[in-house]
Amino acid sequence: MLKHDGRAPRYTSYPTAVQFSTDVGPAEYCDWLVALPQDKAVSLYVHVPFCTRLCWYCGCNTRVVNRPEPIGEYVRYLLREVELVARKLDGRRPASGLHLGGGTPNTLTVEELQAVFGALGREFAFTDDMEIAAELDPASLTKSWVDAAGALGLNRASLGVQTLDPKVQAAVNRNETFEQIDECVAALRSIRVRSLNLDLMYGLPHQTTQSVLDTIDAILAFRPERLALFGYAHVPWMKSHQKLIAESALPGPAERLEQALMAEEKLIGEGYVSIGLDHFALPHDELARAKADHRLRRNFQGYTTDSAGTLIGFGASAIGALPGGYVQNHTQELPWRQAIDRGEAPIARGVAISEDDRFRAEIIERLMCDFAVDLEAVCGRHQTRSPAELSGAIEKLQPFLDDRLVGIDGSYIQVLPAGRPLVRSISACFDTYFQPEALRHSRAV
Repeated sequence: MLKHDGRAPRYTSYPTAVQFSTDVGPAEYCDWLVALPQDKAVSLYVHVPFCTRLCWYCGCNTRVVNRPEPIGEYVRYLLREVELVARKLDGRRPASGLHLGGGTPNTLTVEELQAVFGALGREFAFTDDMEIAAELDPASLTKSWVDAAGALGLNRASLGVQTLDPKVQAAVNRNETFEQIDECVAALRSIRVRSLNLDLMYGLPHQTTQSVLDTIDAILAFRPERLALFGYAHVPWMKSHQKLIAESALPGPAERLEQALMAEEKLIGEGYVSIGLDHFALPHDELARAKADHRLRRNFQGYTTDSAGTLIGFGASAIGALPGGYVQNHTQELPWRQAIDRGEAPIARGVAISEDDRFRAEIIERLMCDFAVDLEAVCGRHQTRSPAELSGAIEKLQPFLDDRLVGIDGSYIQVLPAGRPLVRSISACFDTYFQPEALRHSRAV
């Protein structure tokens, strides 16, 4: 299996962010906003690019801020961006989902959080069953913040745990205790968060299979509805702070694979359902039910039950997904603010989606979500397409077929259990943009 462990996209979109360019900007985005159907609910994403500490493994767009002024200024511009985008929409659109990501959304004060919700609530009609989620850092999460978020409707939360091994924590500059996690979980349970996720990682410096399993053993006491187990992506050429991590301390490919497989075995043994590449959920959770019903989707937040056809992003670096294509705001705050001062949507780049992109996106999403795809059925939904057009992709699958990592029966392709850790590389066979020799992606396992 490890001979196939090259670099591959995570396929949280197709085309992937590597294909984004300045050919798509504010004008195209506004055209796409205007064209949105009136009666279809959208999802909203708000990016908060601040943290109280710098975790050396981090691949997010964030910076450490320990003063209130920069965050307050950012929120003032964020509210202006919401108004600016809303003016492009003809009427108050229904919103069925809101995700707060970062960075650390709980760096916002309670008053700032309320202001953001107020602005979004004025411009969008929150549906009764709206899912409101936030990614939270246990080190700075307070009961008062949780209570305020609960009053605003927070019903799903994700806590970053990563590891409870002190040696590994020291190697990535992220120290927290089991007791801190316990307090945060209790606070979130007190507001009746219906689905709690804990983020874990493998492949970190000095991490061993046993330390991964020890962390799992500890956090299972909380019985979270969901768990995410991400492989550390070491890309110091993209994230310079990762140079602070000693490469000699990183587990090798075989060790990483063992950590992932043993953790999966442990979680399944504890009653969790394996969801796609790196998520797990209890059988009653909506994520597990979506998997069972083949409704599972994949977007920039990973595996999701969100069925909205449009995601509108707010904040520096936020990504939006619309029927016309993908857009990304300026990643740096200064040009993001300057665009808003000009009365412009702060779009830096994006990509328009072609019919061929939509066709291949469905194939890749089904492989990533279901580990299987019926090419003939997908072609039927895209009418003018034929499985014969995919002969080149099938050819690329041959090495996986030879090693019994993939099964092919007519037009039906199945990723076999042994091949599931390599589903990103298998999906890449259908990606016409993918350049395996380019150092643009993390390793597949």
